[in-house]
Amino acid sequence: MSLTTAFIAELVRAANHVEHLTNFEKRRLLERSVVTIREMREQVGIPGSKTAADAVIDLQTTAGGIERRSADEVKAALLDAAEMIRVLKIILDGKE
Repeated sequence: MSLTTAFIAELVRAANHVEHLTNFEKRRLLERSVVTIREMREQVGIPGSKTAADAVIDLQTTAGGIERRSADEVKAALLDAAEMIRVLKIILDGKE
């Protein structure tokens, strides 16, 4: 299993057990997701928009205000991150 696949699985597991995670763990997973997505986008050749329409900005916003987010909001963000990474992995694997 690749590191990317393992991280996707970790995000899905975390989303399924979000009520058992500390705020630090939630924030850290989302921050790792943002970095991973940005790096993968760069490898694919997708420029970052750095606007409110960019889904990565939503992940950052959720991570930054994790204390004010409901379990459902965090779960949705974790699953969104997992999906974005999964799609980028498929694209990168297709380039090989």
